[in-house]
Amino acid sequence: MQALVFDGKQPAIHPSVPEVVPKPGEALIRPLRMGVCATDLEICKGYMGFKGVLGHEFVGVVERVVGKTGKELVGKRVVGSINCVCGKCDMCRGGLPEHCRDRTVLGIAGRDGCFAQQFALPVRNLLEVPAGLDDDHAVFTEPLAAAFQVLRQLTIEGRPYITVLGDGRLGLLCAQVMTQLNATVRCVGKHPEKLALCEKWGVKHRLLDDVGLRQDQDIVVDCTGSADGLRVAMQMVRPRGKIVLKTTVAPAPGSQSHGVDLSPLVIHEIQVIGSRCGPFDEALRAMSVGKIDVLSLISRRMKLAEGVEALKTANQPGVIKVLLEP
Repeated sequence: MQALVFDGKQPAIHPSVPEVVPKPGEALIRPLRMGVCATDLEICKGYMGFKGVLGHEFVGVVERVVGKTGKELVGKRVVGSINCVCGKCDMCRGGLPEHCRDRTVLGIAGRDGCFAQQFALPVRNLLEVPAGLDDDHAVFTEPLAAAFQVLRQLTIEGRPYITVLGDGRLGLLCAQVMTQLNATVRCVGKHPEKLALCEKWGVKHRLLDDVGLRQDQDIVVDCTGSADGLRVAMQMVRPRGKIVLKTTVAPAPGSQSHGVDLSPLVIHEIQVIGSRCGPFDEALRAMSVGKIDVLSLISRRMKLAEGVEALKTANQPGVIKVLLEP
């Protein structure tokens, strides 16, 4: 079986990885589309200390199910939550399974990912893709769900000023999602060609170099994918404002931190909200009714066999989303 594997030093295509053997309660899935994420790029820099098959964004077909439940999904197109949980720990029993103390995470922590000809996920993680939603849309379910998670975590009062900081894959999704709030929303980034998409969506946008850092924003959502994002966010948000962190980055080699001065958080009494995975059902629904434009984000289509080159391409300026096909 062919797969894109990270061995702790560099990614490589392995032409003969052992076939996946799903456990009871799991489904064997054949991916149809896979998305390269900023987290994949950070893993290749040492984030999470992960080794194994990369990838966590997918739409695929269930080929078989082990166990009594989920048989109806065989032959169906699915997307799936990346957090595989125990269902027994205090987090799971307390209604926070995505923070399960014994979880594995598809292609990120303790579980081989989807950049392969086959992979496995628990049946309870899977959602069937609506018949009217094509693969190019469905593959965006995981990152779009992460964008919708921000709405769940914010309490909006009045009509706040919100900046989405970062014009990459996640930033452009968050910018579209945040416009659903009763708020004045803008996207701030460094790439004019990416920000031009905001014009198409009617989202206000500015180049970072043209923005005065006046600590006047009520909420800043950091989607930069950069260790410098939090520093800039602290210069933008007002005292007692909120920063939502969507960025995950690997520390520099030999360092345990990113060297960011956090004293402004204390001085200005700023709330910092970590934000990770989100509601898949809402993401599927939003794409099904045409609320979110994801097709404009696709920069390149490549084959799984070109996986190493795809990672390099995804890291190039001007590239938003790279999709892989088997």
